[in-house]
Amino acid sequence: MSNRVASKHKIDRRLGVNLWGRAKSPINKRQSGPGQHGSRRKKPTDFGTQLMAKQKLKGYYGNIGEKQFRKYYDEAVRRRGDTGENLVGLLERRLDAVIYRMKFVPTVFAARQMVNHGHVLVNGARVNIPSYQVKEGDVVSLKAKCKDWSLVQDGIHSPERDVPEYLDVDHEDLKGSFIRTPLLADIPYPVQMEPNLVIEFYSR
Repeated sequence: MSNRVASKHKIDRRLGVNLWGRAKSPINKRQSGPGQHGSRRKKPTDFGTQLMAKQKLKGYYGNIGEKQFRKYYDEAVRRRGDTGENLVGLLERRLDAVIYRMKFVPTVFAARQMVNHGHVLVNGARVNIPSYQVKEGDVVSLKAKCKDWSLVQDGIHSPERDVPEYLDVDHEDLKGSFIRTPLLADIPYPVQMEPNLVIEFYSR
């Protein structure tokens, strides 16, 4: 589990954006940076802009570690096609991201915890690795005992976001299918993501 779960709103404050589009984000009330008096936000350099793009993408998916995130970049470069599209496609195929997108939980951090604790099945088999890469056509579900959990009900009934079209979800049976790997334009990010800047950062 990410060591920032208890302090996830600090990520919003540090980046200066409501990263997950949540009503409880401190950015909704205070636009200044972290600290008692807030820090001035200077005009970023090209490097700073690229770094910010990387931090936003890493943070959005539960503050992924640098080593693992670099592996996603390397894999995106290795694959055919647009590297930026490949990168976000790999991130969206993470099992914890899929659980979050299916609205089985209210946050990506809760999704990671749900997977870690063994409550998630892929094609009927238990998978407890949040970074597991879901394939097109895979059926992802929660164990039946999870149905009455307040965490799950909060996710299902959250008005903050909708299930994207590249997933087919049945909330009554707590299961859904991963139809296809999405393109950047398909992904409902609450803030602008710029994977092209992330690619520039790593290819310096």
